[in-house]
Amino acid sequence: MRAIDLQHLSKRLGQREVLNDVSLTIAPGELFFLIGPSGCGKTTLLRHIAGFLVPDRGHIFFDQEEVTMWPPHRRETGMMFQNYALWPHLNVDANVAFGLEERRVPAAEIRLRVEEALEQVQLGGLGQRRISELSGGQQQRVALARALVIRPRSLLLDEPLSNLDARLRLEMRLEIRRITKAFGLTAVYVTHDREEALSMADRMAVMKEGRLLQVGSPKDLYQHPKSLEVAAFIGEANGLLGQVLGKTEDPSIYAVETPYGRLLARKTQERWQPRDGQEVHLMLRPEAIRAAIRSPESNGFYGTLVETLYLGASVQYRVLLKDGVMIQWLVQHPRGDLIREGESLWLEVDARDLLMLEE
Repeated sequence: MRAIDLQHLSKRLGQREVLNDVSLTIAPGELFFLIGPSGCGKTTLLRHIAGFLVPDRGHIFFDQEEVTMWPPHRRETGMMFQNYALWPHLNVDANVAFGLEERRVPAAEIRLRVEEALEQVQLGGLGQRRISELSGGQQQRVALARALVIRPRSLLLDEPLSNLDARLRLEMRLEIRRITKAFGLTAVYVTHDREEALSMADRMAVMKEGRLLQVGSPKDLYQHPKSLEVAAFIGEANGLLGQVLGKTEDPSIYAVETPYGRLLARKTQERWQPRDGQEVHLMLRPEAIRAAIRSPESNGFYGTLVETLYLGASVQYRVLLKDGVMIQWLVQHPRGDLIREGESLWLEVDARDLLMLEE
């Protein structure tokens, strides 16, 4: 278990700046996620922590010790790659033992540690199997055992579940979190899958173009995004435009003039003080919307239903607002008849669920 401290990391690959002044502290024993679109720099950042890349500028510390120039084998990190990087000509035991052999661990100790690692990932007794004889989920567990067998102080995972089917992904999410917590590992996990990040992470960072857009717990980023970009990457998000009219009695709730009339919205950043007349982005989650009858206390707008997607446990509607903006509306556990396409209806949202964003 160790703290990982990144200070002002920058890196160019060719003409492209892939990391731009990245500073980040990961606490000992934390399961930390780097999430963002392809090419945003998350794997590059992970490879800097592992020691496969050296920054152009900046420093990397494990606890209080600088490791910026250390080679990978000195960093006591286990690494899981997206394609598992298993040797097909070796059996399971030999694949798991590879890192120990490179470290010249005695043969008797290697046998004991390999058996122990395979038991930890629920592959006991399969050491003589060839890699080609294993399912995708079993191969993923072999890669995890190989990372754990060297007894690392931190674990680095680069999209390790992307090659698994949906059922196995759910199973391995639980398994990876269980193992990292059981061993007290500081783990850094790269993914573009927001469900993985929301369901597994202690904290997470959203990246774009080599920069950190926002860092926080899954709940913080989902409920208090700084920008529409962060909100949209963490979950489904409808974006609207408005102009600040002023504060209300609640210091976090503001009145905003929009093409659909006056709406009440909650600012997501406590330190931010919006100015009267300021143009702002509003965001609302599809699941926060509800159908209602308009009243003087209503906080909503009219729209026309244009598309329905029935999913059993939920229904996704697409609703066209009067200025041509299309929004998504999600109804959980639908009862009764579905709303007919072409029907006009009044939609409401609680003021605390209509978010006014700083960026």
